[in-house]
Amino acid sequence: MRIRDWDSNLKVRLFAEAAMNITYWMFFPFLSIYFADEFGKNRAGFMLVFSQIFSVIANLLGGYCADRFGRKRMMVFSSIGQGLSFFIFGVASSPWIQSPWVGFISFAFAGIFGSLYWPASQAMVADVVDEKQRSNVFAVFYTSLNIAVVIGPLLGAIFYVHYRFQLLLLAGVVCITLGIVLTKWTRETAPVSKGSALSDNEKWYDVLKKQLKKYSQIIKDRTFLLFIIAGVLAGQTFMQLDMLLPVYIKDVVKEQSLFSIGDWSHTVAGEQAFGIVLAENGFLVAIFTVAVTKWMSRYYERNVFVLSSIVYALSLVLFSQTEWIWRLILAMAVFTFAELMGAGLQQSFVSKIAPPHMRGQYFAASSLRFTISRTIAPLSIPMTVWIGYNWTFFILFILALFSAALYWLMFYSLEKKSLKWGSS
Repeated sequence: MRIRDWDSNLKVRLFAEAAMNITYWMFFPFLSIYFADEFGKNRAGFMLVFSQIFSVIANLLGGYCADRFGRKRMMVFSSIGQGLSFFIFGVASSPWIQSPWVGFISFAFAGIFGSLYWPASQAMVADVVDEKQRSNVFAVFYTSLNIAVVIGPLLGAIFYVHYRFQLLLLAGVVCITLGIVLTKWTRETAPVSKGSALSDNEKWYDVLKKQLKKYSQIIKDRTFLLFIIAGVLAGQTFMQLDMLLPVYIKDVVKEQSLFSIGDWSHTVAGEQAFGIVLAENGFLVAIFTVAVTKWMSRYYERNVFVLSSIVYALSLVLFSQTEWIWRLILAMAVFTFAELMGAGLQQSFVSKIAPPHMRGQYFAASSLRFTISRTIAPLSIPMTVWIGYNWTFFILFILALFSAALYWLMFYSLEKKSLKWGSS
């Protein structure tokens, strides 16, 4: 399905969200450094955990809000709310006012609004695109996001250190502009029947209770429970991309030459080095996702899942044993390969183990791998104070190996269940 054949809603969103994502990724990866410098690593880690709890709740409620209030309305509301949050964050980091606490609260609210935006944006795609074409449309949006992850950190590495105030104001303006664009050039796509099916007396906490009850029922599936736990453990590795790694690289990478031509050389240090490494991740994901997924689909899923966790563990060893930018670039290549190995196969695995009448709920519950991981992952920052970088990386290395073991146990349980069904 070519972009020119898309629904006008999606065309508008593709380009408007691309501008927002590039601006966002110009400063977001560096915020863990900012909070660690302002509050200390101990406090910053716990504060980030605290902020993620609210984002998790918002994510659980996001689907309900999109159905009840409409996709467009939630997306406009979230965009403007996120823009105002960034604007306040910028003012709190201005040459005239320095208030890290106001900045952190604004960051937490920006995360909540972002969590409310995502379910509505996904639902809008499902509303206007035929089922057989949805994967292609989602792939284009995913590629657009990863292009932003390439461009944003590279620009951020140049401008963030000296122009954080201006970048945050720019992000606020872009998000509010996105809200205005969505208001003027998109239409509501939510089916009327969905909105009216919900009781007017139903409260947000009732919806939250229902969601948690659904998850508790699904997690009684032992195979799926092992999948979630293994995913959470593996997530403690890949969630460090914007938690531990920026703080680590900023601390250990001193000014050094990236490359030299004759008498001219380009040097990098700290935040700039991290921007380059993060952009490398986005570039590799954007270029090789389809190829690696196709390659991995030739192999038994168990071997791919287990090996992915082992490669994650290996990348952590490489990160922890070097301060040289080119070895960090190599470590990120290994890290990204581990990410791509399981990226495409995990969703198809969920559809395989889920009962046909519960696939939607299983997919929703599978997102717990990411929400729980993102909530716990910031604890790695205070751990560097308690036990140092080497031991922190070692613990993450062990967790990655545990996830490999759980993936193996999960497939053993699944095969055992299949044999039992076959014999009966």
